[in-house]
Parts: sequence; C-alpha cells; structure tokens
Amino acid sequence: MTKKMMSVIAALTLVLGLSSVNPGVSQAATPISQANSTIFGPNVYVFDPSMAAADIQNVANSIYNIQEQNQFGTERYALLFKPGSYNVNIREGFYTHVAGLGQNPDDVNITGGFNVDAQWFNANATQNFWRSIENIKITPSNGKTQWAVSQAAPMRRVHIAGSMDLFDFDPYWNAGWASGGYLADSIIDGKIVPASQQQWFSRNSRYSEWTNGVWNMVFVGDSNPPSGNFPDPPYTVVNTTPIIREKPYLYINNAGQYQVFVPSLQTNTKGATWANGSTPGTSIAIDQFYIAKPGTATAASINAALSQGKHLLFTPGVYHLNQTIQINNPNTVVLGIGLPTLIPDNGVTAMKVADVDGVKIAGLLFDAGPVNSPTLLQVGPSGSSQSHAVNPTSLHDLFFRVGGAGVGKADISLEINSNHVIGDHFWIWRGDHGDGIGWNTNVTKNGLVVNGNDVTIYGLFVEHYHQYQTLWNGNNGRTYFYQSEIPYDVPNQSSWMSHNGTVNGYASYKVADSVTNHEAWGLGVYSFFRDAAVKAKSAIEVPNVPGVKLHHATTIWLNGVPGSEITHVINDIGGRVYANTPAEAMRQTVNEFAGTGSGGGTETALSRTGWTASSVPSSGDVSANMLDGNPSTRWSAGTAMAPGQYLIVDMKASKTFKKIIMDSTGSSDDYARGYEIYVSNDGTNWGGAVASGSGTGAVMTASFGQQTARYIKVVQTETASNWWSIHEFNVYN
Repeated sequence: MTKKMMSVIAALTLVLGLSSVNPGVSQAATPISQANSTIFGPNVYVFDPSMAAADIQNVANSIYNIQEQNQFGTERYALLFKPGSYNVNIREGFYTHVAGLGQNPDDVNITGGFNVDAQWFNANATQNFWRSIENIKITPSNGKTQWAVSQAAPMRRVHIAGSMDLFDFDPYWNAGWASGGYLADSIIDGKIVPASQQQWFSRNSRYSEWTNGVWNMVFVGDSNPPSGNFPDPPYTVVNTTPIIREKPYLYINNAGQYQVFVPSLQTNTKGATWANGSTPGTSIAIDQFYIAKPGTATAASINAALSQGKHLLFTPGVYHLNQTIQINNPNTVVLGIGLPTLIPDNGVTAMKVADVDGVKIAGLLFDAGPVNSPTLLQVGPSGSSQSHAVNPTSLHDLFFRVGGAGVGKADISLEINSNHVIGDHFWIWRGDHGDGIGWNTNVTKNGLVVNGNDVTIYGLFVEHYHQYQTLWNGNNGRTYFYQSEIPYDVPNQSSWMSHNGTVNGYASYKVADSVTNHEAWGLGVYSFFRDAAVKAKSAIEVPNVPGVKLHHATTIWLNGVPGSEITHVINDIGGRVYANTPAEAMRQTVNEFAGTGSGGGTETALSRTGWTASSVPSSGDVSANMLDGNPSTRWSAGTAMAPGQYLIVDMKASKTFKKIIMDSTGSSDDYARGYEIYVSNDGTNWGGAVASGSGTGAVMTASFGQQTARYIKVVQTETASNWWSIHEFNVYN
C-alpha cells in the first residue's frame, strides 16, 4: 500500500472517528461510521437522513480535499444518499460519484447545495473530467447550482430547483474556459447558463431557458430547446430521441433492499422519463449481482460469477485484469459506481461482449496498460451478424484513456461489431497531458471503430488518436453530437498522412467508402497542432452517396504552429481554419451535406444566417420557422391549398444554387400538390419559372440548372384541403 493511500485512509478514519463521538450529535443519530460499512466496501458512503448533517458534511469535505486536484490519482469514491432530505453542501472533485438511492430523483433532496468549480485551475474547467451525479434533487440555498465541467462528467436524472451555470469565474470575473458536456433525463427549474462552454449535449431534459452557445450545442428530445439558426447561434435541435434505454442505476426499494433499476427501451421520446411518474423499467435484486471490490476481485473471480449467470457491479477502485472479462449471457447488466477503472495487463482486451441481446454496460473507465492491447472494449466479436433490433445492447457513460495516468498503448479503444447497439455518452481520450504522453509513447490507431449496422450514438467525444478518431464501417449509423480534437503532438506532416500517404492527415470522423447510409447531427472538430506546421485535408470524410447526410458541422482552429490548418470541413467542402483572427480563419461551418451519388459532386446547403421569408397567405405559423433549423416548427399558409399561393425567401445577397428541398416532415400530408419556382435579383422581376412539378411526398426536391440570384419564389399551383406547410427550406449549391 502506498504512503499516499495510507494517509488518505488515515485522514478519513480520523474524520469518521471524531464525528462518531462528537458530543453535538444527538444520540438518536445513526453513527457516521456506518456510512462506509455496507456491502459495497469502504469507498462507498451510504448516508441516511438520521445521520447528523455536520458529520455528512465533514466526510464530503474530506473526500473533496483529497479529490479536488487528483486528476490522475487512484482514489475513487461514491457518495450515496438514502431517501430523505439533507442540509449539506457538496463539492465534487475527480473520480467521485454522487447519487440518490430513491426510485425517482425527488426522493432525495440536497437542500444546501451541490457544486463543481474550477478554482484549483484558476477557473479553467477544461480539465474537470471523470465525475458524475445522478438520480437526485438539488435545492440550492442560493438558487443556483454550478456544474463547471468538461468531458466524462455526466449529469443524469437530476432535478435542480433553481438555475445552473456550466462555467466558473476567475478572480477578475472573467468566464473561464470549459469543454463539456453531457446532460440527460433531467429537469432544471430555472435557466441554464453555458457562458464560455465550448460545446454541450443535452438529451431528454427540460429547463426554463438555455441562454447561449459558443461553437456546438446539440439538443435531442428536450422539452423546450432553444431556437436559432445555425451557425449563429450554434444550435442543433432534434425534436425527439429516436431510440434510447436510459442508464441503469442503484436504488433502495420500499422494503429497504438494494436493487438495480433497468429502464425500458423507448422510442421517439421527448422530455425526462420521470417527469410524469416513475421511469418505466424493471428491477434486479442486488443478490443477483457479483459485487466487485478492488483488492479482492480478479478477472477470474468475475468471469466465474458471470458464467453462473450473475450480473456485475463494480465498486469504486482500480482493477488490474490479467485476462479478459467475458460477457456472454444476454441481458447482463455491468454497472460501475464511483468511476471504477479497468486496466488490462499484458496486452489483453479488458472486456469482450458476445453477440447477444440486451447487454447493458455503464459507468466504467477503461485505462490502457503499458503493453499494447488490440482493443479495450469489444462489443460483439468480429463478423457479428445477429439482429438485436428488439433488444439492443446499450452502453452508458463509458470512458476510455490511453496515457495520462502512465504509459498506455491500445490500437482501438472501443470496437462495436454487434448490430443495433445504442451508445449513450462516450469520452474516448488519448492523453495530451499527464504521465506517459508522447507521439511514440501512448501509441494508438483509432478511438472508436463501428463495424455493426444500425448503431446509434448520443454524445460522442473522441480525441487525439493517431489515425481516424472515429472510423465508421457499418451501415445505417447515426451520431447525435460529436466533439473531437485531433492530435496535438504530430511531429511532422510525413508522419501523419492517410490514403497510403497521398492525403494530408486523417479526418477525425471517417465514414468508410463502402457505407451507403449514415446520418450525423452537430459535429465539431478542433485543431491545435502544437509541434509542427501540419495540415489535415478534411475534418470529416464521408462517401458521396445519397444516403449520407450531415447536419451542422463546425471546424475550429484552437491554436497551433503558423502554417497548420484544417483545410476543409467535409470532404472538399468548407473553408480552412488556420488562425485566431479574423473570425472566419478560426471557425468554419457547413449547414447541410447530402451525398449525390457515385461519381457526382457533393452538394451543400447554403448557410441561412440572416435570411428572411414571407408568404401569401400568412398565418400564425410564421415563415421564419422554415429557416430556423428546428424541424419541430413549421410555416403554414393557414388555409386550404389553392393555386397562386406563394412564398418568397430573401437570401440577403446573390447566391449560386441549383436545388431546393422543401421538407414537410412532421405535417407530412401538407406538401405542395404542385409548384413553380422563380428566381430574382431584385424581388420584383421574376422572369419564367426555372422549375415546376407535382408534389408526391413530405420531402420535395426541385433541381434545375445553376442559378445566381438573391430571391427565390415558390408558387403553389394545385388545390387540396390541407394547409400548405414547410418545416425546413434549404437551398443547395
């Protein structure tokens, strides 16, 4: 045992001992010494409302003092609260998991406060990683919760009776940097203030207001997302979450027994699962789990329990594995509390999952060992082909690290071979700071490789790997939010060439040439070529086929050696980023990308920033709705279709284009039954129609010879009882 660990244990023992004999504690109070004497071992503190608030506060403070700056330490903690109310103020540091043990978030109420700040790093929250909070209500005494975090810091199933800030202030009241973040299945009664947060992903949540964005904010299935026209503000809104199973969690039932709740698979959801009652799902008794504890659990004992049909619960700690953990049984639950960390020894893969139905893995950190592993987590063996559409495997809050805590090596951190897998928040990180860092030290290939079909991932963060950060080989993949920094430490251009040495650098997000269907929303790729004037040809590389669609992509030049750059955003589309000024040298965006077929050119939706629209007739469904980037809003004529109705789009400057798409999805029978399209440079003289046709479905595409004009007029030419409606109107060059 290290001296550091001994001192940590001694400090906590002293706190517990002093608290248990504190004369100010009522004799009716449960001794605080019982908090970490449960079946989960000494790193899990289970608090009871009968414990003195001062004692709970002392323990929480002691753990925070250990963990505030402990970025690469081995200490891990879970602070769990039984149902009831607690007047305490919790500050959360590294490798700490705070959770309520109620069936629903409101069963546990922290009435003092809960906060994460970045004062240890001068208000810079860009390294506030590896911590979490879930299944709890916070009623802050000052009305505000601070959650100044970056990657690998999920907030789930949380009810905040107040507002929430996602950043910290430095001593001069400047908003410090932050690089988050992930919010899901939560309700914030007040507003959320991101301020300096670079990017954020929010899913199935509710808040009174979302105040701003910086580069890339994605909202999927939120009850009341903000509105705006990408790229300014940088919002991507998806009305409903197409398929999700919320993360399993530990709770105590009415009989006082520990159970793990497994939420049900749901489709097309909006808002929090518990907003109008309990989350649907099933419970598993704790005696059906093998409870792994550091120092006693081994890969052999874990595999023996799994082979007997047990589920697996990892308690906080670091686990060295000399053989692969094998998940072979369908519907197995693997749950980590307190950021348990799995380190494969001798080059093994830490965990493999068979090609079976319904496995759930959540709350783990996979940390590469010094001997190269082919993968850290493999979901399905190579060549997996079974359909899991009815009962997919789901992966939640899984984090991967190569280097930082020491030398690590792994070819691929996460490999998904099974079909229909749901990914629900990953940070896949090759270390750029800490111990064991260097181009030839923490050696990798790819962060994520997806070979399975019909894989859906929400909240994907992948950074600093040597080749493609993300390589997607399967069909029908979907990504909702992507954040990536390409490697800082490329030594020279010749060391970093793709396509057999013919293309500068590796795209961060690569969809294989063989893929025919893929769609992604809200992608951000950033560069900081620290060591050489290196170029990456494209941030995103996808095949030019009709089934590939990308919505709202951004590149950012964070910093770097002069002469370094990302040359394009998607394939050959989009300008380069190469400096901090002017603004267009630092940030480039592409609103929409749609492949056009083998051998054809790519087509890109024009940016609609500043565009306006008008219509005759008009209605309460205003014409601006078809330009707002929000598919849940629409423009409508407000009356039955009749010949001569029209709309006009003013692009505010002359543009060159050859196609428009009028998307009525959401009111799918309200497409124009017939149309004529005119263009104009002055909004008065229109000339003859450049295109005409009959409507046949919700998404209408009108192609024509290349035009250069400022105004576009669409005239409806047929009769129908439906109101003519358009949810999104896009123009393509």
